[in-house]
Amino acid sequence: MSRIRVLMVSKALVVGAYQRKLELLASAPDLELTCVVPAAWGSQRFEPAHLSGYRMVVQPIRFNGSFHVFYFPRLAALLRDLHPDIVHLDEEPYNLATFLSTREALAAGARPIFFTWQNLERRYPPPFRWFEQWVFRHAAHAIAGNAEARDVLRRKRYHGPIAVIPQFGVDPELFTPADPRPHAPEIDPVFKIGYAGRLVEEKGLFVLLEALAGLGCPWRLSLFGDGPIRVALAARARNLGIGHRVFFHAAVPSVEMPRRLVQLDALALPSLTRPNWKEQFGRVLIEAMACGVPVVGSTSGEIPNVVGDAGLLVPEGDSRALRTALERLASDRALTTELSSRGRARVLERFTHQHVADQTLAVYRRVVEA
Repeated sequence: MSRIRVLMVSKALVVGAYQRKLELLASAPDLELTCVVPAAWGSQRFEPAHLSGYRMVVQPIRFNGSFHVFYFPRLAALLRDLHPDIVHLDEEPYNLATFLSTREALAAGARPIFFTWQNLERRYPPPFRWFEQWVFRHAAHAIAGNAEARDVLRRKRYHGPIAVIPQFGVDPELFTPADPRPHAPEIDPVFKIGYAGRLVEEKGLFVLLEALAGLGCPWRLSLFGDGPIRVALAARARNLGIGHRVFFHAAVPSVEMPRRLVQLDALALPSLTRPNWKEQFGRVLIEAMACGVPVVGSTSGEIPNVVGDAGLLVPEGDSRALRTALERLASDRALTTELSSRGRARVLERFTHQHVADQTLAVYRRVVEA
């Protein structure tokens, strides 16, 4: 059997939990996989967690943390050594890294693939607009993380094949429900709500505080992460008289997240669409759903497609609707049990690493056959 040689280039794969997708890809008998990651992306250091069956190469990057202009200066030499059939660039098409890596892949005789989350039709200034259009002309395939990103590619005149596949799934053996489920009012009367991610205004965290200020049952909010509005959130909580119920925690390593999630009774992601951003996926939703934690999300971007009928959806920016949804979860044990079951089932059907790996492998095979 002829093997497909793939070189994946990804800064996102510094996160240990994400590497499980690579192990599953590499288990295919017709695939030989190498992955290139930086030693760090921003403050996130490389976490070696799932490294079986493929080769992981840690290379230096220039302009670490600068999304648009970072790149791998040693990638061309690695391409000459490996002679891959496909170079999978896990990056947006308008980035310098994608442009340079696509050019180097073509010079090495490989077929380049790019990835995009961008679900808003944004027009970039030169040279990024030029990078994007050049990549569009030379890519053998595109992978879009959501359906709106696919539609944006078409409107921007990318004419090549596109597959809609989330960048990463979850490991259902790592992200798994606690037994029994945590919230039983007769045992613990405090309803535990969580959020994990960046502390930024567009995630709707001020809306969440407004909703919680009127919540009738005993509750506690845990916020995992950091960001520019942390101090402002703490001040707003104090002004609303709920500061003693809101707890801030540092960002949690990916492999530790399941332990924190299963301690929650609900996870909230009340994201807000802005002119330059809307929710592209909401990964923490599938992590919580895999753990059997009921989720409440807003109608921003991809959230409704991720949650489906396995959680509660509220209009973005509507604190009263969010409060009502949380009150339902706090008071209706049958509902929380049903959503816990539905959420887990939806992840197993659509959002596991295995599912993402299978779809990605199908793209590789189509590219080689074409």
